[in-house]
Amino acid sequence: MHIAVAGNIGSGKTTLTTLLSKHFKWEPHFESVDDNPYLHSFYEDMRRWSFNLQIYFLNSRFRQIIKIRESGKNVIQDRTIYEDAYIFAPNLHEMNLMTTRDFDNYRSLFELMVSFIQPPDLLIYLRGSVPTLVRQIQKRGRDYEESIRLDYLKSLNDRYENWIEGYHEGKKVIFNVDELDFEENPEALGFVIDKINAELHGLF
Repeated sequence: MHIAVAGNIGSGKTTLTTLLSKHFKWEPHFESVDDNPYLHSFYEDMRRWSFNLQIYFLNSRFRQIIKIRESGKNVIQDRTIYEDAYIFAPNLHEMNLMTTRDFDNYRSLFELMVSFIQPPDLLIYLRGSVPTLVRQIQKRGRDYEESIRLDYLKSLNDRYENWIEGYHEGKKVIFNVDELDFEENPEALGFVIDKINAELHGLF
């Protein structure tokens, strides 16, 4: 079984992935951040490194999905392959931080890749307002994220909402992280777990 957690920067994907993997005994697959060779460069010069970064993520997530399906294990994945293609890459293109030539090349490669993979059995979407995202980004204190602009987060949020509204590839469940502090509040985590059980197993 393949579970995937989606959401904007700072929405709590890694935290929830960790908590759910422990509870359900699922194998966690995290987004590659610390060993990403482009991330620091991207935040210093988005226009120069946007295409390289998106190709790196696309390749990394495609390989991850292949491994998940081949493993036969119950896996929970931090971020999906869809978010790059429907949110981050088009946002960079619209902001003139990725050329049309590079964006068209990227989308063509993405469309080829997704024709070879299955969507997750359940998609968990973490919805959060910009103030909540900013608070959580500041809390974790990654130096390269200090330069993220509010309008950039707002633009990503708008795209996330449009994408999740039209997502019909499989089951999905949405949690509002403005109202659910699953990291600090056991009751909030219990609510999330109950909802996931209901989606996966039809328990009411």
